[in-house]
Amino acid sequence: MTTQAAAVKGPASYFPSIEKKYGRPIAEWQQIVRSSPLTRHMELVGWLKAEHGLGHGHANALVAATLAEDARG
Repeated sequence: MTTQAAAVKGPASYFPSIEKKYGRPIAEWQQIVRSSPLTRHMELVGWLKAEHGLGHGHANALVAATLAEDARG
């Protein structure tokens, strides 16, 4: 009884609404995060909010997912 929607948890659950609201694919947002000289989670969240107009939850989800992906290598 597992559906794709039910399988998506955590930060990735925000991805469809981020793409719809801001008009960029998640891969592009992740590249933006990676291109920042900032490295700390909350610094990156604040930067996305200030420079790109993202809401806190969306910025937090993008940063969390990107940093986790990078940590996995």
